[in-house]
Amino acid sequence: MSYKEDLKKRSDEIEEILADYAPKGDSPALLLEAMRYSLFAGGKRMRPVLLMEAVRLFDGPVMLARPLAAALEMIHTYSLIHDDLPAMDDDVLRRGKATNHVVFGEAMAILAGDGLLNCAMQIMAQNIPYENARYLEGYLRAMTEIIVAAGHEGMIGGQVLDVLSEGKGADKEALDYIHKHKTGALLTAPLRAGALLSGADEEQLAAVSAYAAAVGHSFQLVDDLLDIEGEAEKLGKSIGKDAADGKLTYPGVHGIEATRTKIVQLHQQAVKNLKMFGDKGDFLKRTADFLAERDH
Repeated sequence: MSYKEDLKKRSDEIEEILADYAPKGDSPALLLEAMRYSLFAGGKRMRPVLLMEAVRLFDGPVMLARPLAAALEMIHTYSLIHDDLPAMDDDVLRRGKATNHVVFGEAMAILAGDGLLNCAMQIMAQNIPYENARYLEGYLRAMTEIIVAAGHEGMIGGQVLDVLSEGKGADKEALDYIHKHKTGALLTAPLRAGALLSGADEEQLAAVSAYAAAVGHSFQLVDDLLDIEGEAEKLGKSIGKDAADGKLTYPGVHGIEATRTKIVQLHQQAVKNLKMFGDKGDFLKRTADFLAERDH
């Protein structure tokens, strides 16, 4: 099976999980429609896929991982809705579709994002396995990992510095912080959360964390390059916006060739940290290959 076929199979699993945990209940119909519009707009579902893979890597509780996987994708989706707003990146295209605020208006888009974030927290809290002594601590640690990664010490902190750095010129320290927190945190958290849920030991957790950090950094650098050299049709979003908005990017600070070199180095680091897992780490190895070479 090719990697793309394998990823599609795993993405389909995430679609089924999202269908089970999708926003519902006593809410205005328009709010639910706006939340579901972005949640089911497609995408690779890479973050929940990585969480489920980490659980399987350590023979962990797949059923307990499902609400965590759904929550992760809801958090990621809310961040995209808010990121596309006129006050942020002011984008009109996401995953090949009109962005949420273009379809539903800015106020409803903000509320849809807020709704998805809180729905994610609700799902994780409602599924805490209080009566499962074996996995209770791991679940709580995994849940905490995701919440911290999404908050002011993680993704939001990185987004704030991203906004504050616009048009300010090259700042390597700020760039490193943005990459580690804005994108890296929510790509590292799934693997760490899956490992924590499954009871991985410290050595295993360190290896998974190092792999995740390298892959997360590589992912952002490839994104930076694609905004310069990519095709809008393949990406499903606008290109050239980073430069137009004065965004702080790796190619902008270090140059395109240095960015390509760094991606190769990060890929090597990621693969190196999988050696201890042998053949069980094959999907993660192929994921590192894919993320380093992707064109969308």
